[in-house]
Amino acid sequence: MSLKADVQLDAKGLACPMPIVKTRKAMIDVNDGQILEVQATDKGSIADLKAWSENVGHHYIGTLEEDGVLLHYIRKSGDCNGEEKKFEQTVTNEEIIDRAANGGIILDVREEAEYAFGHIEGSISIPIGELEDRLNELDQGQEIYVICRTGIRSDLAARKLSEKGFTKVYNTLPGLSAWNGDLSKKI
Repeated sequence: MSLKADVQLDAKGLACPMPIVKTRKAMIDVNDGQILEVQATDKGSIADLKAWSENVGHHYIGTLEEDGVLLHYIRKSGDCNGEEKKFEQTVTNEEIIDRAANGGIILDVREEAEYAFGHIEGSISIPIGELEDRLNELDQGQEIYVICRTGIRSDLAARKLSEKGFTKVYNTLPGLSAWNGDLSKKI
């Protein structure tokens, strides 16, 4: 059951961050109040596009799935300027191992499959789409170094943690796409 949308965007076959990148560009040509349908196959796009929409002030309506294609519906808000806010507290890939060794937590917010095929030893996995439901697994007193593949999901997750009262949160940049250390597999 497809819903009526004013503009369609094909992001099938693309992985994070590309569905967000293409959506951001497509929104430029969408009029205020119109609905954009983003067609994606990446399961991570469910949490990614919802978090991105909330971050920039658009209304994320919801997602349907048809024949393996996720149909995301986003209404462009005229009340927002479309600018993404960036989480201010950041650390580099190189810093997190030493800082985590001093009592911090490395929080990997990628999808379970991404984590299974390669993650930083000792990191914990909570996909961004599950974060709000699993906050009780995190200690607000510890420093939390949030990481994903490119820094986009981790930025959104760091902001979400901050909104929930976590004060010692850092977004790790540039993320695992530029990681030079060893990765552990848990398949």
